[in-house]
Amino acid sequence: MSSEEKTHRNPFEKVMPEEARQHMHAAREEMRQSVESMFPPGFMEHRRAARKEMLKAARSLLDAAIQRLEQREHPTETKA
Repeated sequence: MSSEEKTHRNPFEKVMPEEARQHMHAAREEMRQSVESMFPPGFMEHRRAARKEMLKAARSLLDAAIQRLEQREHPTETKA
């Protein structure tokens, strides 16, 4: 991982002590687990699957928009 990527992943690295970041990470994980425990078993898996399908739908919309742009740039090519 390049230093630029690492900086992007850890924006608070230079302004927050490592110990504080570790505690915040642990707190976030505990909060995530407590929220997950409020839902019935299987809910999180279904939620993740639904999110994945929504992302695929967004990707499909973007792909169609890109295809339309490319067709406008090259109108003599046959349509797919």
